[in-house]
Formats: sequence, C-alpha cells, structure tokens
Amino acid sequence: MKTLLTIASALLVSGVSSLNATANEFDSCVASLKEKATQAGVSQTTIEQTLGQVKYVTRVIELDKKQPEFSQTFDNYFTKRVTDWRVKEGRLLLKEHRVLLKQLQQEYGIPPQYLMAFWGLETNFGSYKGKMPVIDSLTTLACDPRRSNYFTGELIQALKLKQAYQFDTKDMVGSWAGAMGHTQFMPSAYAKYAIDADDDGKADLWNSTTDALTSAANFLNQLGWVRNERWGREVRLPANYDFSQLGRKQAQPLTQWATTGITQANGQPLATPDMQASLYVPAGHTGPAFLGYSNFDVIMRWNRSEFYAIAVGNLADRINGGAPLTVAPPKQDNISRERLKQLQSALNDKGFDVGKPDGVLGTNSRAGLQAYQRSVGLIADGFPSDQTFKSLGIQ
Repeated sequence: MKTLLTIASALLVSGVSSLNATANEFDSCVASLKEKATQAGVSQTTIEQTLGQVKYVTRVIELDKKQPEFSQTFDNYFTKRVTDWRVKEGRLLLKEHRVLLKQLQQEYGIPPQYLMAFWGLETNFGSYKGKMPVIDSLTTLACDPRRSNYFTGELIQALKLKQAYQFDTKDMVGSWAGAMGHTQFMPSAYAKYAIDADDDGKADLWNSTTDALTSAANFLNQLGWVRNERWGREVRLPANYDFSQLGRKQAQPLTQWATTGITQANGQPLATPDMQASLYVPAGHTGPAFLGYSNFDVIMRWNRSEFYAIAVGNLADRINGGAPLTVAPPKQDNISRERLKQLQSALNDKGFDVGKPDGVLGTNSRAGLQAYQRSVGLIADGFPSDQTFKSLGIQ
C-alpha cells in the first residue's frame, strides 16, 4: 500500500510540475508577445487590456492538433451544408437586403446569391459566429510552436483592430482559430478587406450586416472575382469518359470539354465562351460531376476545399431559383485515415509514388491512384472506392 501511495504521490507531483512548466512557458511567451506588439505599434493600454488579462485555452490546442478520424465523404459534407433551410432562408434574406446587394453587385461585381451562399455557409446567416475569445485563442496558438509565426501575426492584427475600433475584448469572439464575425474573417483579412459601409466610424463584422456583406463583396473582388461569370456548373459525362483530365491542374477551354461529349446536366450542349474550366468528380464516377470556372478558383482562395467551393456555388444557384443536383451524391461511408494510409502505402509499394502516407488524399495521391486504377482496368476517377481497396488487397 505504501508503494502505491508513493507512486501516486510521485505522479501527482509530476503532473503539478508539468502544469507549472506549461504555465511558466505560457507566461514567458506572453511576455515576448507583448514586446512584439509594442514594436508593431500597439499601445500599452491595449496590450494591458488584452495580453495583460489573457488566458491559455487548452481546448484550442486540442482542436488545432486534432486529426479527424475519418475522411468525410462528399455526400456527408454537401448534404449537411446545402440544405432546404439554407436555400429558403437565403431567398428570404436576398429579398430583405436586395437594395444593398444590388449596390454591391454594381460596385464589386459579385451577384447577390453568392454573398448569401458565403454568409449561409460561414455562420448560418449570422446566427452562429462562434463563442471563443479571439485574443485568448490567438495567443494560445501563437505560443504553440506548430504555427507560431502565423498566429503571432494574426494576434497582432487583432490587437490593432481592437485599438483602431475600440472593440471590447469580451465582444471579440469567434472560432477556435480566431475567425470573426458574420463572414468569419481572420484578423489579417479583417484588417485588409473590412469596410465601414454604414459610416458609423468602424468596420464591425459582428454587429453590422451592412459592413459584413460589403466586406465580403470587397474580399471576393480583391481575390479576383470575374464579373458576369458563373462559378461553374453541374455537367453530364459521356458513358465512355476516360477521366484523364481531372482537377484544377487539368484546366481546358470549354470548347475542348465540349468535344469530349460532356454536356450540361440537362443534356443540352455546353455553352462555349472563351473560358477555362476544370473537371471535378468529388464522389467518383458514380456521383455528380462539375466544371469549375475561374470563379471556382476564387471561392477556393476563400477556403481551400473543393467540397466547399462546390457547396458555395450550388447553394448560390439554389438561392437564385436553381434546381437541386440532377445526380444526387451517392451514399458513401466515411473512410478512416488509417485505411487511407494503407491505400497510400500500397500504391507506393506498387511503384505509384504518392509520397509519405498521411491519410489525406491530396493531388499527388489522387494522381497516383488514377494511374494505378488505369493500370488494372478500373475506372480511373481517382476515387478510393471499395473496388479499388479490394484490388489493392485492403479489406
């Protein structure tokens, strides 16, 4: 019994020492951040109101380092985001803000339905903007070595925003990573693109819908939005399509896509203006197919996810009166990252170099997967189907 008590006491002391070490490291980091903020021109008053009261948030580090156990399928992603509720609410808000939205379209070139789609996906039209204290979150991340430089810069921008607009620290809440307001801007985007559109003396993305929508339009415009062009469209592939041209790096003129037998989703011929487009099949050959235009790439500069860009584009179409997808995303089970690592290892073993197995199907992994599928007579859509797993001997 004495031995067990001794061990328990030692573990308790060790745990306390570890906590003290973490606290000491955080205090030292905050002291360094105060110096950097001072050098960046942040006033001592602002520093003491923020970094002088800052708290370490363990949950933020957990979320930052957490690797999702499963790779979400397009069906699970898309159907949870492009919902009938968002379409209905987007249409109502489109009418409610039609005067402002028309002005923004004239000035920035962004059609109203796209602003509604971004707004809906980011915060459910402002109904949920996040509850995490931004200064605490950014300081915690700045003191973590994984991406310290990036979050230090974002923290200093957040301090400057507070100083410039006299925001109350307790009102500066957002996502665990520090994204803020109706449009979930990171502080650097806030500082660069936010606009005081209602002329009340500050660009307030939390409380002013006018500021938020105007800032979103400005952001998209600055990212390179092309006036009078769509995001892309759902298309129908011919039965014999070989999938040799897939993804952003395989862009072709619409005239070239038309020669392959690809049509609009309703079977009508593709319009062929002088535009480049890339083909995406996010659920593999059994699911919907999309051509993404230049504005698809702009959406991905807002969020580097093909799923996100397709969801924004389709939600915008639906809000603007468009019909649901003609080919619904097939029901597919999420794939564990461990299983994807097995797939990547198997591809490497067979001579299809996809890099270090990490459980993430990026561009190189999909290219290698396509090459393997083609070599064994499978449909080379770069999608990790059950048939592909079985072919590689993975159960």
